[in-house]
Amino acid sequence: MTHLFQHITKSFLVVLCFVGFLKTYAQTIPSNQIIEINKLASFLKSDVQESLGETPSISNAQLANYFREKFSERYFYDWRNFDARFKSYNTIYPEAESGHTERALEHLSKFTDSTNWKLPFNYQNGDPVNAYALRHLARQHKMVDIAFYYNYQNKKPEYLNYFKNQLKSLNAALLADDYETIEDGNGVYEAFRSGYRILNWLQIHNMFLGENGYSDEDQLLTIATLLQHASSLYETNAEFVPGNHQTRGMSALAMLSILFQDFKDSDKWYELAMNQLGAHLDKEINDDGFQFERTVHYHISDIDNYYYVYQLAKNSHLKVDDFWESKLKSLFTTLTKIAYPDKSAPVFSDDTDTPWGEKNDISGALTLGYLLFENSEMGYFANSYVDTNMFWYVSDSQLNMLNNIESTTPVFKSVTFPTTGYYIMREGWKPKDKMMIISNGLDKEKPDHQHGDMLGVQAMANGQVILPNYQVRYSLKDLEFFKNSMVKNVALVDNELQGKEYTSNQGGSGFGKFKVLPQPKTMAWNSTENLDVYIGSHNGFENIGVNYNRQVIYLKDDFWIVKDNFKSDKPHTYKQIWQGHYTLEEAPNLLRSTFNDGSGSDIYQLVAIDSVSTSGTRGKEWAVASKNNKSNFNFITVIFPFGKYDDRIDEEKNNPDLKGWQVNHSKWKINGTQPTSLTKENHSVFFSVKTLELNKLKMTFSEEVDVFVKLENNKLTIQSLNTKTIQLAVNGVKENEKATLAPGKELNFTLKP
Repeated sequence: MTHLFQHITKSFLVVLCFVGFLKTYAQTIPSNQIIEINKLASFLKSDVQESLGETPSISNAQLANYFREKFSERYFYDWRNFDARFKSYNTIYPEAESGHTERALEHLSKFTDSTNWKLPFNYQNGDPVNAYALRHLARQHKMVDIAFYYNYQNKKPEYLNYFKNQLKSLNAALLADDYETIEDGNGVYEAFRSGYRILNWLQIHNMFLGENGYSDEDQLLTIATLLQHASSLYETNAEFVPGNHQTRGMSALAMLSILFQDFKDSDKWYELAMNQLGAHLDKEINDDGFQFERTVHYHISDIDNYYYVYQLAKNSHLKVDDFWESKLKSLFTTLTKIAYPDKSAPVFSDDTDTPWGEKNDISGALTLGYLLFENSEMGYFANSYVDTNMFWYVSDSQLNMLNNIESTTPVFKSVTFPTTGYYIMREGWKPKDKMMIISNGLDKEKPDHQHGDMLGVQAMANGQVILPNYQVRYSLKDLEFFKNSMVKNVALVDNELQGKEYTSNQGGSGFGKFKVLPQPKTMAWNSTENLDVYIGSHNGFENIGVNYNRQVIYLKDDFWIVKDNFKSDKPHTYKQIWQGHYTLEEAPNLLRSTFNDGSGSDIYQLVAIDSVSTSGTRGKEWAVASKNNKSNFNFITVIFPFGKYDDRIDEEKNNPDLKGWQVNHSKWKINGTQPTSLTKENHSVFFSVKTLELNKLKMTFSEEVDVFVKLENNKLTIQSLNTKTIQLAVNGVKENEKATLAPGKELNFTLKP
């Protein structure tokens, strides 16, 4: 490793000066053809050549043996232990065989080994191959399943040969210039697809290294093919491109540069790959620790991309800079912060692993985090096993760590991701504890995976997702619908949806995005002993002359209040969309959803509305609460989880008790336009009040406001729930009687005797 791996700090210094373009230098290894096997040795670094002898005398057997030895040292596990590891794999994951078999047979039935790589062409049954299928063919995911199937089928040569021939068919297409290009929209050598193919072919190569049917020449052809892939990635990725596609490609290029560090161009590959990955870490992992595309799916995908490089660097005893390590660790820490009390995670935008699923499984990713960092808080979420696919990317010593996981229950509660735009109100970590997430963020560079859910909420209580969001799948025809606002917990006006001007991608694989989305703004976030408050707005309805903002208030540890505020010069129909299966208990002002354990959630309007309707598709259902023909209107909505029937809102009472909170039954004298109050002991929440009086104490506000007031032990606490800063005058306190109160902020006073 004479000239190769510089300390990653050097790479990061380049990132600090990064302006979007990195200079690439002429390569020795071609990108448009495959090096002949008997010429491979001439592309080795001089010191490697010398260690093997004079170039003309280096035989294929000698060169293949050299790389088998290097792979045993450098790859994630030693290929010589494959049979033992495969036996353990079948013991730990007995269900894996059926999945591998199903996927392998599907691929074998669809594509010949010498397949085409350019549309149009047909499956073996005569049906046309579409763009979505071609992209997955290019990734070669199911070729890994065929490699497993080879082992399940007592190593029948036909399945090993299928891999060899499909690899050769791509090389033939390259030489014939008969493959999908980036310009076609489905580029076979595009960074994302090429990067995944490299990852999968490396796994297969390592699986087959001990097989008699995988000859020295076969092994060297695979290496030569991977070198061409590296050269192609190097040539086409000098310019920084936001998003996970380039990250996947640069992760693969870095892997190749480490595993094949013996070749002349590997230093250049490594430098480019590490600089580009450093740029992605710097630009795309927000300072709050969340991946910039704002989805759990792509967040975990990025973890994998960086993990592969980090792990291989460690295997080769390369020092990893603190910048890399801290950024990678932050990705795992973020998953713990967004977790529901049942250790799953909410659904954010383009999460695609389980279509229509209402949660994300993050245990596999955090198991990986535990293995890397031995963090007991990550261990709280970890499994005693790794995910089936990651079993082949961890060492034996790491697998042994899972026999005795150190676990510490998190102590943090409500948290924020202010750059990404996620705000989490959390009761705690007991299985039945409550949690709500508010989404109000938009990435400026690449909002492609964003849904029409600005100021949308999700919530869990009593172990149930009471306000869900849904995962999607790009190939489904109703992707546009499931990316937009009718399947989110948001507010709408008339027939306006948040996502506008939807467009499908060039290649026609199904993925699509909105050209127009609302611009979010956060006005306040504050978490105090008594409540959490979030206040935000977006401009999604300004095109029809409506100003809108939302307040979310968590009365610890009882329930949430969601207040939606609309203002306009003209009358409109204002709406709230609530996801879930509801009955119309006392429609339109009380909705109820219950679950199989008897727990449930009530949605209760403190200000009367006009109507509610329900609708649904794909087994999902939602309610639309409406106020009609109004210029200005404020929904004040209680989201009220209950653990059992006796704890529900009593629909038979005109003014029901809400966990001890009484509605419009305050001891304070209230002045305002149609004010609303909730009072529990010495705590009160007031909406649309101008003055408040109690005995000698009087509060006067510069305009009608929303506030929280606590009067306890001669102490007065006032917290603004308002959307803008107001002036306050207080009579009957020792302190300065005039003050400014910003949204979400809290003031404390001492009463006069």
